[in-house]
Amino acid sequence: MSDFVIIFTTASDVEARVVRGLLEAHGVMSFVSSEPRGVLPVSVGRFGEVRITVHAEEAIEARRIIESHRTELKGGEIVRLRDEFEPLQRTIGYRFRDRGLLEHALTHTSRANEDVSGGVRDNESMEFLGDALLGFVIADALFREFPESNEGEKSKTKATLVSTATLARQAERLSLGDHLLLGRGEEKTGGRRKQALLADGYEALLAAIYLDGGIEPARAFIMREFSPQLDEVHRHGISAQDYKSTLQEWLQSRDLPLPEYRLAGSLGPDHRKLFEIDVMVRGERVASGSGPSKKEAEQDAARATLDKLRGSP
Repeated sequence: MSDFVIIFTTASDVEARVVRGLLEAHGVMSFVSSEPRGVLPVSVGRFGEVRITVHAEEAIEARRIIESHRTELKGGEIVRLRDEFEPLQRTIGYRFRDRGLLEHALTHTSRANEDVSGGVRDNESMEFLGDALLGFVIADALFREFPESNEGEKSKTKATLVSTATLARQAERLSLGDHLLLGRGEEKTGGRRKQALLADGYEALLAAIYLDGGIEPARAFIMREFSPQLDEVHRHGISAQDYKSTLQEWLQSRDLPLPEYRLAGSLGPDHRKLFEIDVMVRGERVASGSGPSKKEAEQDAARATLDKLRGSP
């Protein structure tokens, strides 16, 4: 085997992964020269730099590729390779001090399983933390904003606000799927559009903001994100988040028959199944929805039906 040459050093894990992806896209493979640091299959230098190595015969080409992707500003200042997560940070309105946390939050199990170095961690633990964080912040908001509502009403509303279907829609609005780090198999099967993956990534993102900046930035982000939904609760009443009941009342008030919910199909393994539900009115499909349980899928389908019917002339 030929010798290895260090061709790039950086203090940023994210930048190092960008460089490795760039090299791989041009057919140049980089290698681990010692124990990996963080989530990257690269080596760590004496002073904490992340070092990327390639075969000696590919060193010149690797350096050329890297230099061709730098930008030189007026005055001779050299800008490092772009941060691939910069668009997402602008979209969410939060800039990470430790961008490795953001990378960790977006790394799906399928990507971690493909890494032979063992240095890549998936986002499942961050999903767990984000789920708890989101539940707390939403419960706190409902407690403060609806003091007269009973526990059952607040619990039902909270369940709808933090459901997989709702979180997937929030993730889609942020184009979070474009930034998920997926394995090849998950990529080929449309993982960037799967509701379960989007919802999980969204929860992990919340955890990353909390771990990076603390509870207040995380709370501010959640409240900003869920402001439209909370406004809707204020307009229609806290119990209005039971979309199935609301749809039934809407149809009855117009002398229309009750809706029928039909299972259109399901995707995924048993422990991560996603159900698809169609809403039928007078034998015709009006809209459909999805969720990790039939109940959540029915609620999502009822919500979509209400949106469509209310928007009809």
